[in-house]
Amino acid sequence: MQTDKSNTASDASSTVITGLIAVVGSDGTGKSTLTADLVKNLQKYRATERRYLGLISGEDGDKIKRLPVIGVWLERRLAAKSDKTQRMSNKPPALWAALIMYGFSVWRAANLRKVQRLAESGVLVISDRFPQAEISGFYYDGPGIGVERAKGWLMTRLAAREKRLYQSMALCRPELIIRLDIDVDTAFSRKPDHSYEELKDKISAMVRLQYNGSRIIELDAKAPYDEVLEKALNAISSVAMIPSRPQASLG
Repeated sequence: MQTDKSNTASDASSTVITGLIAVVGSDGTGKSTLTADLVKNLQKYRATERRYLGLISGEDGDKIKRLPVIGVWLERRLAAKSDKTQRMSNKPPALWAALIMYGFSVWRAANLRKVQRLAESGVLVISDRFPQAEISGFYYDGPGIGVERAKGWLMTRLAAREKRLYQSMALCRPELIIRLDIDVDTAFSRKPDHSYEELKDKISAMVRLQYNGSRIIELDAKAPYDEVLEKALNAISSVAMIPSRPQASLG
């Protein structure tokens, strides 16, 4: 199943970034595999690059590990803290953790600016994930501290500032968002190391996101992968300058 949602409820001051295609969805939908294969196929026709717009990719974690003295400890600590603090149902993070979370949000905003410049240079950019300001929680690519749970003067100020940062990022809309839909049982079968309840929660949140009125194409991630890839390529070809191309290549 494929659904095209052309939203109209966007902020009047928002800007569509021509040449930026975002792929979003819950864990288990195959975002990383799809974005890699999209780039491999589209590079045959125009300059195309993949960028990660989540919080910390595996590559970023490796960079943190290489920091002198504290690198390995810090990476493990941040990974543990991120898992415990990214859900709004949990208590607010410690102040030191909130400061680090805010720093990661600033890092994400800087990465988005780099992606925008890359797209404006004429490169077709395929992003894995995309920030949003509608639902709090790093788990959903939203603000991490959360104004809903912030306590104390300093953390409340920090959370409000982080929310404004995400609202600013949301003003930059991709030319197209490909949202991969999945049910919790299928997602859990693909990611058995994840919490079933957390997957269910994230799937529920992802389908509600409107990304500030961006055009969204919804694809069924349960379908055979070659069908998902072909439909994604067709959707991108409909908005980007892609010459006529043959069937998608998986290998």
